[in-house]
Amino acid sequence: MTALPAAHEPGSGSFADRLPIGESLPVSEDSFVTGDTSPVKGEMRVKPLQAPVLPEPPRDGEDGPEDRGVCGRPVEDVLGADEHGRVDMAPGSSGLLGLPALVMLQPRGPYDLSDLPAGRAAGVGPMLQRVERAIMPLGGIARVHLSKGGGGARLRFWLPGRPAGMMRLRKTALSLREGLLPKVSDEKRRSTNRRIAATLAADGGKACIR
Repeated sequence: MTALPAAHEPGSGSFADRLPIGESLPVSEDSFVTGDTSPVKGEMRVKPLQAPVLPEPPRDGEDGPEDRGVCGRPVEDVLGADEHGRVDMAPGSSGLLGLPALVMLQPRGPYDLSDLPAGRAAGVGPMLQRVERAIMPLGGIARVHLSKGGGGARLRFWLPGRPAGMMRLRKTALSLREGLLPKVSDEKRRSTNRRIAATLAADGGKACIR
């Protein structure tokens, strides 16, 4: 059984000792939440800073093989796969489903970035390139962003496409606005996924054309 997390104790010499725990942090004029790409305007109140919880609660996949989340999905459910990894369509619960495209790349094996074998690591770069080459031809996409997922024990990369011309969705604003955009219809999402899968298949590996 996993031990319950304990609250941080002040004076332990950790990074948190310098932080105003329990207080609201001031918002500076040059903060990303007040700049031109921010999704909010007017007066904004910041929630009080919470104390660290140590040890941290287990991430998805750390409690055993039965707790694998998306990692346990069969290979037939992916958009593309090869000997190095797999490309999944975004889970239906993702807030980024208001974007024109969103996929998740996972190298094969129960690894995080720090223990990814050299052979697998060498295959990550080419896979990322293949995914971007599959997203950009959809049209109306200016850039493909990249972020490393931190909520699970297994390495995964999120690749959302930013709509062309949407200047207030640049940089971190893409994730800040993720829950505010109207979701793309299921029919349009399936069509987009079929096009991504077809391009991935033409670029090598195998795909499930939905």
